[in-house]
Amino acid sequence: MNEKVFTINNKQIYYIIYNGKKLLVKKNNEILTLPDTNDINTLKINIDNSRPLFTKSNLYYEKTDAVNLLYNFKFVDLRPYIPLMDYITMKSVLRALHLINWNNSNIFCGKCGSRLEDKKDETAKICPDCGNIIYPTICPATITAITKDHKILLAHNNNFSNDIHSVIAGFVEPGENFEDCVKREIYEEVGIRVKNIKYFGSQPWPFPFSLMTAFTAEYESGDIKVDGIEIGHADWYSKDNLPQIPRKGSISRDLIDNWLKNI
Repeated sequence: MNEKVFTINNKQIYYIIYNGKKLLVKKNNEILTLPDTNDINTLKINIDNSRPLFTKSNLYYEKTDAVNLLYNFKFVDLRPYIPLMDYITMKSVLRALHLINWNNSNIFCGKCGSRLEDKKDETAKICPDCGNIIYPTICPATITAITKDHKILLAHNNNFSNDIHSVIAGFVEPGENFEDCVKREIYEEVGIRVKNIKYFGSQPWPFPFSLMTAFTAEYESGDIKVDGIEIGHADWYSKDNLPQIPRKGSISRDLIDNWLKNI
């Protein structure tokens, strides 16, 4: 993949258009960028219901069923292109996908069944009949790089494609803080205890509503015993015998790269 994504020009209006989970991009030689107003008019994509991505934003987002595109436009799977984006572009397209997923899932009020409306003073929906307010769904999850001596624990989740191995992740449950979640998920999935849990960073991951919160931890005790449900295989790996790992652009890869850099 030799393509490269532009930094967004703040003086120009762009549209973040999704068809399902695929993002509309414009290709000029090997450069990719988001479509602008002229592009949308050329493609005759309906943007009557497009929404601003941020307050006073030059970015608007919308979904479409359009499939017939001109040769220099295409819909692309988002994940492989995330490493090619600058931070602002990445943040914007992830936010747009999250909001589209949320809008699609929240059309009617869960209390009275009336059609919801956009709340004018914040990112939320409001029921015009009963006043129920619905905020964007955000599902916090932890993801942790566990090290032991000069090795890192990597596991193959049965939902992964191919033979990719990654660090351990899972959703936060009611009543847990992040550290509780780290300890529980690791013990449930691979049967070991960890210590020295330290915050590493975070990343929005709208597939569909996750907020990944990353940590590092050290092995404390126990032998690897995979749960056989989510995790099919796990082991300790040195830098010289790593299995296939996630592509760049995800915080899971950032955790692994950080370990490689500091080992």
